[in-house]
Amino acid sequence: MADESQKAVSNDSVNSKEVEKPQIQPLSLPTVEEIRGQDIWNNCAVRSVVSGVMGGGLGIAMGLFLGALDNPMMQEQMTGKQQFIFQAKQMGRRSWSSAKAFAVMGFVFSAAECVVEKARAKHDITNTFVAGCTTGAAISAKSGPQAACMGCAGFAAFSVVIEKFLERHQ
Repeated sequence: MADESQKAVSNDSVNSKEVEKPQIQPLSLPTVEEIRGQDIWNNCAVRSVVSGVMGGGLGIAMGLFLGALDNPMMQEQMTGKQQFIFQAKQMGRRSWSSAKAFAVMGFVFSAAECVVEKARAKHDITNTFVAGCTTGAAISAKSGPQAACMGCAGFAAFSVVIEKFLERHQ
């Protein structure tokens, strides 16, 4: 008798689960505006410029923050006004320097990744590795070929680690 009541309860729970199934929504095709937006964003030049601008913005923010942390060497000998002027100039220099570096970094990385992705017709970790290597080499190329190789290896490794970390958290 207990077995029959348990079967009845389990049948009731199965029936209630079937009733609660969500309705499947029909697929909708993208609108013309959505397709145009995707086409614009898939353009490597647009993607690279946007990444460069965003990198520059991040560089300005980083420069302002790090410039504010700099203390003048002769702080005891400076008046409040002199300290304020020194601090403002320091923040401006840091912001401009960081903005240029981050803008170049964002532009080169995005351009390299986009071009490699389009050439290979794949989106995988190899694109990130090549883009990282290209960016690291480009940033450190002024210091010579050995520095460019080290920059390539370091930035490629960093890019791959970040890509793997972000993959896990999606």
